[in-house]
Amino acid sequence: MSMRLLSLVGNSFGCSASGERLVSAARDGDLQEAKALLEYNPRLVRYSTFGVRNSPLHYSAAQGHHEIVSLLVESGVDINLRNYRGQTALMQACQYGHWEVVQTLILFKANIHRADYLNGGTALHLAALNGHSRCIRLLLADYIPSIPNFCSILRKRSKKHESVLEFDESALFEVINRPADGGVTALHMAALNGHVETVQLLLDLGASISEVTVEDGTTIDLIGPGSAPLHYAACGGGAQCCQLLIARGASLTAENANGWTPLMVARSWRRDSLEEILSRRPESQPQLSPSPYLCLPLLSIVNISRECGWRCNDTLSTCIDPCVVCLERKCTVAAEGCLHEFCTHCALYLCSTNSISTVSHGPPGSIACPLCRHGIISFVKLQDTRPIGKDISRTSLSLTFCTCSTEVPESTLLETPLCKPDFSCTRISPLGSSFCSLGCQRFPSMKLRPSLCMGASDTTPSLVPRSVDRNLRNQLVRCSRSSFRRSTSQNEGRRWLCSFSQSVETGSTC
Repeated sequence: MSMRLLSLVGNSFGCSASGERLVSAARDGDLQEAKALLEYNPRLVRYSTFGVRNSPLHYSAAQGHHEIVSLLVESGVDINLRNYRGQTALMQACQYGHWEVVQTLILFKANIHRADYLNGGTALHLAALNGHSRCIRLLLADYIPSIPNFCSILRKRSKKHESVLEFDESALFEVINRPADGGVTALHMAALNGHVETVQLLLDLGASISEVTVEDGTTIDLIGPGSAPLHYAACGGGAQCCQLLIARGASLTAENANGWTPLMVARSWRRDSLEEILSRRPESQPQLSPSPYLCLPLLSIVNISRECGWRCNDTLSTCIDPCVVCLERKCTVAAEGCLHEFCTHCALYLCSTNSISTVSHGPPGSIACPLCRHGIISFVKLQDTRPIGKDISRTSLSLTFCTCSTEVPESTLLETPLCKPDFSCTRISPLGSSFCSLGCQRFPSMKLRPSLCMGASDTTPSLVPRSVDRNLRNQLVRCSRSSFRRSTSQNEGRRWLCSFSQSVETGSTC
């Protein structure tokens, strides 16, 4: 009786047992299981665990299963869904450095400006905190134009190029210098943890070295309010981070609210190796190379991917001129300049993974063509590349009505929903927000068995015709039980209620 009472606490868009199975499939990377569950009940995509409120999208993003992330997003899940901390799937992917998941979410236009409830940090803050430069590059892809003079514009080397079409310089500065609670920016976090490559990338993209923390009454700041990124680098003890910030003009004599200079901060935290670096500015200005993670053609290929798709199914059997990189897909884009052709998937992968800053023929931020080593600044579509006609399609998962009907006599052999039933389920999609225009169909004579939807141990078919004899009914029960036990054989004895008593991995570590 107690188990039946607890089983009533289920998700309103699907049975809790199936929802927990989808969560397990998303966490473990079981793509086939996830597909089968969503085909059986597409509304399971909205399921979320109790307590931490992590959805299957959160679990798959935190574990780096980008294929399941794509499946869930295309099934209609809210891509900006939050958990109990206010974190989205994009934030968790950035926290753990799963750049392929970040790439997928960015292509589906996930919101990068969402901040969590605890400290006001965004996905950019979490990526900088853990030194995931590839994730930062993808997060800022929409703000970095595919133009050859991008770096010179940021560094104010050429006044005549200050105004460039499709390049909002102020928007990039606002995003990259956005403070979390206490005025902490992404550059503060990267400098504190000694992530040299991340600090270099943020500086190349216009991160401010003069932004200081503030006293907000809630944030615990062991260094003190009014601290610049160099103060944080001195606290963390990163010599290379300190040298980068000093070379970009960071002040050695700037004091925070406690009256501490970066050198005093280093001494208080016993960073003796920084004594010489923070004592005086170097006599000669060091020659700084651009960040290897700066990628100019990324925006162009991202726009093409959103317009024309990036998962082409053309294979060697149907493709006459395949991509020279994968030898599987049809060429859809060409590198501007050398005009070598690639498929969209390979071009996107090339831009997302490139980490080489030296290109023989090209400006800073261009990537080397894998065929001729010419610097690629942007990609262009080929003439026969067709757009998909609209934004990447996503299934609407508004509340739908399910009417069960059959086209065969009741005496025909029936199977359970997990065994490809002959029963056909006609799903009527809502039209707008009004339900007045929905049609109705006549229900056959059925006996409703709610045990399956309640997640009870005696799982039985939820819809059983009254005319089915007792032997056929027993076969249905055995088939449903065996299918249900098959998916939970790895963790025997586990119940869906375990999410109450056990801390969720992604929720406890974030």
